[in-house]
Amino acid sequence: MSHTIVLASNNAGKLKEFGQLLEQVDFDVRPQGEFGVPVAEEPYLTFVENALTKARHASRLTGLPALADDSGVCVNALGGAPGVLSARYAGEPKSDAENNCKLVADLLPYADKSAYYYCVLVFVRHVDDPQPVIADGRWNGVIIDTPCGEDGLGYDPYFLLPEQNKTAAEFSAVEKNALSHRGQALRALVEKLR
Repeated sequence: MSHTIVLASNNAGKLKEFGQLLEQVDFDVRPQGEFGVPVAEEPYLTFVENALTKARHASRLTGLPALADDSGVCVNALGGAPGVLSARYAGEPKSDAENNCKLVADLLPYADKSAYYYCVLVFVRHVDDPQPVIADGRWNGVIIDTPCGEDGLGYDPYFLLPEQNKTAAEFSAVEKNALSHRGQALRALVEKLR
């Protein structure tokens, strides 16, 4: 018998990806929008605090267990920026094109272009869960000046994986899920939930 959990997101791609892996541990994943849950604030400076806040918010408003993620790209020469501000690095409104332009410009003075995508997943059994299940994943690469590929979102066309000589935007969805920070974190979470 499967257990319903609410995903603290309305992203159809995340819902599909998370749903496929979590059905292995008998979870039926539903988006928060199905329950009328508004998007939570993300006021913190760390991925884990933001993910925990989103999970508790969704659980509080639905009475169900909840899963949330927070992720972004971290650039070593920039002290980990854009980090938790990845989606709004260039300001509001959110714009992938402007975020990428700002990132490339900010990196111009630096020889070190190394970066990584980072993802934290938080699962709470109930709003006051004192032991949330936390899993993370990291995907190392470098930032390039010229975009390549058309299948990615956000920083993907600028995020090169040197070992594969491809950007994240050049991978198929299946390849990306097998390698990515989010895929790693999700597989780790499933193992913890078993």
